Amino acid sequence: MKKIILFASVAFACGVLFANIFNSMVIFEAAKSDIPNSIVAAREYFKTVNPGDFFKIFSPAAQILTLLSLILFWKTAKSARLFLGIALLCYISGDIFAFTYFHPRNDLMYLSEPILDTKTLKAIASEWSSMNWLRSFILFVGVVFSFLSVDKIYSAKQ
Repeated sequence: MKKIILFASVAFACGVLFANIFNSMVIFEAAKSDIPNSIVAAREYFKTVNPGDFFKIFSPAAQILTLLSLILFWKTAKSARLFLGIALLCYISGDIFAFTYFHPRNDLMYLSEPILDTKTLKAIASEWSSMNWLRSFILFVGVVFSFLSVDKIYSAKQ
């Protein structure tokens, strides 16, 4: 059961990372392609569901599974504990970043009434795009440390 939780934590974290990259490469590229028309289209598209609906479920799940892995493998190897701790901090940092940086910008682009002027929307979109790659990098570092912890846990058992 411990191993299932460990591997699930890595799998969920990878899912969050790749969904975030997908957001940058596909969804957001479409949203910023023809501002303001593309923002209006994205507003319509996101009325039913939006990427946040995925992240609300899987990001906390990845964090909880990583925390459980940290607790379950606490005595396995000091380096594994350190790596899981760093991974957890990266995943939490990604969410803090989401709530403090991205959510306010998403609200401005997709919820504000009336819709903002084109110049402002383009500036917000450019900022969002650049910073989302930074968030992806933070998540990537977390995934690397998760895999390093798996390696240390398996190395310690031999």
